[in-house]
Amino acid sequence: MKLKIFVGLSSALWWSLLPAPAQETGEVELIRKQLQQANDAFQKAIDEHRKIIDALNKRLETIQPAQGRAGVPPPTPVTSAVPPVAAPSPQPQAWSPSQPISLGKAGSAYMNISFDTLLDAGWSTARDPAAQLNLGDHDPNQRGFTLPNAEIALDGAVDPYFKGFANIVLKLDSQNESSIELEEAFLQSSSLPANLQLKAGQFFAAFGRQNPQHPHQWAFVDSPLILARAFGPEGLRNVGGQLSWLMPLPFFSELSLGVFNGEGATAHSFRNPGEAGRVHGRETLDRTPRGPGDLLFTPRWSTSFDLTDQQTLLAGASAAFGPNDTASHATTQIYGADVYWKWKPARAHGGFPFVSWQTEGLYRRFEAGADAAAAPALPRETLRDYGFYSQVLWGFKTRWVAGLRGEYVDGNNGAFDAEDVFRGQRTRLSPDLTWYPSEFSKLRLQYNYDQGKSFGTDHSVWLQVEFLLGAHGAHKF
Repeated sequence: MKLKIFVGLSSALWWSLLPAPAQETGEVELIRKQLQQANDAFQKAIDEHRKIIDALNKRLETIQPAQGRAGVPPPTPVTSAVPPVAAPSPQPQAWSPSQPISLGKAGSAYMNISFDTLLDAGWSTARDPAAQLNLGDHDPNQRGFTLPNAEIALDGAVDPYFKGFANIVLKLDSQNESSIELEEAFLQSSSLPANLQLKAGQFFAAFGRQNPQHPHQWAFVDSPLILARAFGPEGLRNVGGQLSWLMPLPFFSELSLGVFNGEGATAHSFRNPGEAGRVHGRETLDRTPRGPGDLLFTPRWSTSFDLTDQQTLLAGASAAFGPNDTASHATTQIYGADVYWKWKPARAHGGFPFVSWQTEGLYRRFEAGADAAAAPALPRETLRDYGFYSQVLWGFKTRWVAGLRGEYVDGNNGAFDAEDVFRGQRTRLSPDLTWYPSEFSKLRLQYNYDQGKSFGTDHSVWLQVEFLLGAHGAHKF
């Protein structure tokens, strides 16, 4: 296309320079006509060039999720239609608050740091909201005030081949005691061939949409019920590796496979010793891996494409397979599907207005071993749990977002402990309203209507405040 435009433009300019007919009476008019033709050809070439640039910019927006996987910032859309005559020498830019804080740089290596804090305040009709209502590790855990997450985020380039990421989380429990955890620390390749990417270290498994997200990315104060039931309070994360392949298609489509140790509280449904050495009422074993089959595997496929110029659709399917500690040969399988849709008009300013819809459904099959010593004795059986959440967000005005989330979880009866809070039927409805004073802070008000077979009905109201020092790196769309 560019070659045709260049040839057409050159031809027009060439003919415009040819000698005019000898007749003097028509020479002026002929020159004017040739000049007009040359101008028309030049304008046509510029218009074609603009169309090419607009199409390429649209393509960049379409494959935006793939840029996050490579750990690089998205390219800046091109707006100029005429190529520059001479590129000016780069000038140093002053640091602005919207940029990460760079601690050091040596050659191609650098490191950024940011600090993000979430503070919750509110009340619930439940005396102890963390006992049965809010089961997530970063949910409000008591009446009054809660500081569930203060996160130090580090990221940077190690060299031309790898980038590094780390998240160190501090939090306060209901007794105001501090705890610290290395939530994530991993290395990610940036230059593998064939659209491949390798990730290794401690990180969240690529299962669904919300599990890999940090609490400051959530659209609601607390984590969905089905995620807490399947993955436990801390989400599914572990030490391991992941290989991803960006498929060579005209739209975004990615396949990934994660392999993890699958042990500890961050692998709740797998080789998890449980609180006081019990899971679902059963006494757990210390299962040492004997081979690759004793590891945790998490395959995922995700894709996205534009329905129209204003609408984008993302879909994914995930799974997790691995052993659990309730018996020597007990296993767990978890399956999930997720959908995300977003509408944003062509003339949106600063991302507003918009409407988005996100839904995830999960099914868990847990092989529970027998425990004759339990009171009462528990037989070997298969526990099945399933559920979903669906949420709608409406960015109705710049910096203002209204949301509504509905949830349902259930499972088969089984001979499990009646006090097991990670089983039984539950529903929850949560409207919320979020205001962003700037990109570094937010205030969120949320109401929860909880109904559970084991506790009846409860009502809760939570106010969440967030502030950010520095700036996080870009997250996946």
